[in-house]
Amino acid sequence: MNQPKILVVDDDKEIVGAIKKRLEMEDYEIITAYDGLEAMDILMEQEVQLLIIDVMMPKMDGLSATMKIRESKNIPIIILSAKTEESDKILGLSMGADDYISKPFRPDELVARVKSQLRRYMQFGGMNAAESNKEQIINGGLILDMKGKRMMVDGEPVKLTATEYKIVSLLMNNLGRVFSADEIYERVWNEEAYATENTVMVHIRRIREKIEIDAKNPRYLKVVWGIGYKIEKMD
Repeated sequence: MNQPKILVVDDDKEIVGAIKKRLEMEDYEIITAYDGLEAMDILMEQEVQLLIIDVMMPKMDGLSATMKIRESKNIPIIILSAKTEESDKILGLSMGADDYISKPFRPDELVARVKSQLRRYMQFGGMNAAESNKEQIINGGLILDMKGKRMMVDGEPVKLTATEYKIVSLLMNNLGRVFSADEIYERVWNEEAYATENTVMVHIRRIREKIEIDAKNPRYLKVVWGIGYKIEKMD
């Protein structure tokens, strides 16, 4: 199998060059762009497995590009930003990003995040060998197709990102069980949880908007206040 192809987008050519050099040391194929519009053009023409994109750029900023990309692609998106406020991180995740790294960042941390996102994307939902043997999990109007790695709601396909699918797969394989935000993060992101409540919450909110008729009054994806999240088991 060919190494994954990664698109790196930033209007700072030195940063792009540094990221490209570091990721090429891991044998990834790197494509570069310097604004959101150029990135969109590349994604229309080439198959890319992961996107690293800056927020503040000319022509089209990273958040606008992320929203547009999410209309048609579920590839992992890592946002880079000089903005370090928690509200900025939540905004980026709400727009459809899978991860958010604040500048300045350590190159080795970026590599670790890239590997984690690619591993999740390539597996796309396989929580473990036992679960992968299941073909479908049906719960009310929800159908999790484990073979096809897709979700159906009331007979209609729902487009989930790889991260969203992993969360849904975890909860659907454990209907009625409550998982804390830390448990979800550690099992889905495969790394130790630290101040992860907002990250998980944003992904839960995005999933709820996709699978619930009324996201404010969910039938399936419930919050158990002070404890965590679950998918309600339907009779």
